[in-house]
Amino acid sequence: MKEIIDGREFKNINFSVEPFANVDYENCRFQGCSFNGADLSNISFLECEFIACDLSSSKFLATSFKEVNFRACKLLGLHFDRCNPFLLEMYFYNCQLDLSSFYQLSLKKIVFEACSLKEVDFVETNLTEAKFNDCDLSGAVFENSVLNKADLRTSHSYIVDPEINQISKMRVSSAGLPGLVSKHDLRID
Repeated sequence: MKEIIDGREFKNINFSVEPFANVDYENCRFQGCSFNGADLSNISFLECEFIACDLSSSKFLATSFKEVNFRACKLLGLHFDRCNPFLLEMYFYNCQLDLSSFYQLSLKKIVFEACSLKEVDFVETNLTEAKFNDCDLSGAVFENSVLNKADLRTSHSYIVDPEINQISKMRVSSAGLPGLVSKHDLRID
């Protein structure tokens, strides 16, 4: 049986240099840590919190994130689509997720708060009831995605084609309307 570390706090550790223990983590807090390029494959994080951490270019093969909060983290170019999808539940606050992929994941009710989501891959992602609050979605790709009841009212720079995505009861502001009709080359004043 795999060892479990429960209720510990890790501060200002560079796991890019120092090896990261291949155990499971429950109720742990990681603050100011660098995981840049670290291999976090086959590790389970349950009810953990990452604050001001750099996880850019980390490897997530079969990694489990269950009820995990990311706050003010740098998460560039990550393949969340390689995570273990079972009970996957994450929340992102003030994070930089540019160039990351959530391809084909079920992320119902996920929350992105004040995040940079530039060129993020949401292809075939289930984002039912997702909340995108004050996010930059420049170049994010929504294709065959489920955005039913998703809330994008305070976000900007998104393009969602209603013909190739499910958008029933999706909430947008009037300022976001151009992102729904951009392929028609209309001028909205």
